[in-house]
Amino acid sequence: METKPPLPPFTHETAVQKVRMAEDAWNTRDPARVVQVYTPDTRWRNRAEFPVGREQVRQFLERKWARELDYRLIKELWAHTGNRIAVRFAYEWRDDSGQWYRSYGNENWEFDDRGFMMRRFASINDLPILESDRKFFWPQGRRPDNHPGLGDLGL
Repeated sequence: METKPPLPPFTHETAVQKVRMAEDAWNTRDPARVVQVYTPDTRWRNRAEFPVGREQVRQFLERKWARELDYRLIKELWAHTGNRIAVRFAYEWRDDSGQWYRSYGNENWEFDDRGFMMRRFASINDLPILESDRKFFWPQGRRPDNHPGLGDLGL
């Protein structure tokens, strides 16, 4: 039976690892890859959308990244206990007219015993920013280890 380590119950170190793995996956902007860490019947709340199951999540992510161009994300552990992790995050993106945004939010995650995410509840706010106000500068893909995190950036 497949697992997605690290597995619950999470320690501080394994929760931090799980958060970074999620950040790395989302920064690929590859819906087919991202959905593989969720249970087949995963349940989400993301703004006003409530996808259920990997296929609906994949479709959601395809729409998201078609709309949110030049997407770059940073996640940070907020808290953890047992099989749950709370995360705060920020990401920057632009729309097709060139308007830049920084989206801030919090996520609550719940995992099954095999390390797959069963539930993801996200609350997100979008702030229009000037291109000169951007803070996330790395080539598309994984955030380099030496790039500042949210706390270091004052976010």
